[in-house]
Amino acid sequence: MAQDIVTRFAPSPTGFLHIGGARTALFNWLFARHHNGKMLLRIEDTDRARSTQEAVDALIDGLTWLGLDWDGEPVSQFSRVDRHRQVVDQMLADGTAYRCYCSPEEVDAMREKARAEGRPPRYDGTWRERSASEAPEGVAPVIRLKAPREGETVVDDMVQGRVVIPNKDLDDFVLMRSDGTPTYMLAVVVDDHDMGVTHIIRGVDHLTNAARQTLIFKALGWDVPQMAHIPLIHGPDGAKLSKRHGATGAEAYRAMGYLPQAMRNYLARLGWSHGDEEIMSLEDMIKWFRMDAVGQSAARFDFKKLENLNGHYMRATNDAELLGHWKTYLTHAEDGAPVLQWMSNPDNEKTALTALPGLKERAKTLVELTESASYLWRQRPLDSDEKAEKILTDEARQILRDLHGVLSTVPEWAAEPLETSVKAYAEQKDLKLGKVAQPLRAALTGRGTSPGIYDVLVALGQEESLGRIDDQGA
Repeated sequence: MAQDIVTRFAPSPTGFLHIGGARTALFNWLFARHHNGKMLLRIEDTDRARSTQEAVDALIDGLTWLGLDWDGEPVSQFSRVDRHRQVVDQMLADGTAYRCYCSPEEVDAMREKARAEGRPPRYDGTWRERSASEAPEGVAPVIRLKAPREGETVVDDMVQGRVVIPNKDLDDFVLMRSDGTPTYMLAVVVDDHDMGVTHIIRGVDHLTNAARQTLIFKALGWDVPQMAHIPLIHGPDGAKLSKRHGATGAEAYRAMGYLPQAMRNYLARLGWSHGDEEIMSLEDMIKWFRMDAVGQSAARFDFKKLENLNGHYMRATNDAELLGHWKTYLTHAEDGAPVLQWMSNPDNEKTALTALPGLKERAKTLVELTESASYLWRQRPLDSDEKAEKILTDEARQILRDLHGVLSTVPEWAAEPLETSVKAYAEQKDLKLGKVAQPLRAALTGRGTSPGIYDVLVALGQEESLGRIDDQGA
């Protein structure tokens, strides 16, 4: 019987979902879904100072926005401390771990001596074979792994290939601190085993942990999960993606007006490829995803590519669904409340929906779309921008007065008859169409640029359109 695939995403709650973490979650999710397996969520919240409920909520919010669901309830690593201690007790009983009574100062001195002698700065095993009866009074020990000193530890990585680490380079590292709290290294192994994780997919910055965690798995007689260490994400300059490159958290991309489906598609292509495919549906991603197609070199984040991809998804998304994403964006945008308030009126929401086909053709983000749509909720008389003011000359205002009469008699307030009437007027007056459309745009939107003018007329409706034209033609 084939093994049931179980992956896990195990972030530390830092107050947001880092974009690198989002891609790690996506790769775990795609791998699990490709194999009809499960992806579990574990919050590595043992750092109590940083691990607030708000920070956990921010992680959950980021994953939910991206549409990455998980199986079962999220697991808190901190809640499992008793189990971690139980495992350490078992290792002490089995002789695979031991108590070390060295002070931090003594360990630092060992490492300095090793450096001075040109050796790796490792703990020297002072308490490895000593009896607890020799322990100094009043000193709480740390618990260390009794690591093998001969041979080598091999990690057959699904992305990085065969990684071999000589055991002499892996010292007897700490499993439990003197205050009884487990180290990250131990907690991860126990949790992955107990949760039935078969595949650990994480950033290549964890590759140095892989050998040490393998030693713990083997010391406990447990199967070592298959590991895959994926390349890091770099900024456009080739340095590791950080705050100086701009947005690093998923919520920042939501605030910048990107769609979750565009983010998923873009992140999937950072380090993984399927031929020349750039645009992939979620179904295609799941069907095609393979770890052997993940590259070893760092991926560069290209904001221009993301913007272009987002523009594609905005045009391709049906209007009702796009309206939902727009509302989500507005919910989190600093100045989104007034627009949401306007949309809460069913008639206004219908107006927004009517305007969307024209709006989404020209916008690459929901920020741009909101700016383009602002003519919908602005109050009469409109304040005009500088470009619109220049357009609204005396000649332009006469054209608007003429158009008010023309458009008042249009048989049907729809794009085609409106366009026919405006063009007929331009021909009759021997004017270029732009000479007519520009004043109309300035009067209807207060801006020098806007979505297609007939889309604007239809979205505003006859009464509002004629009112705005009348305001400027008067």
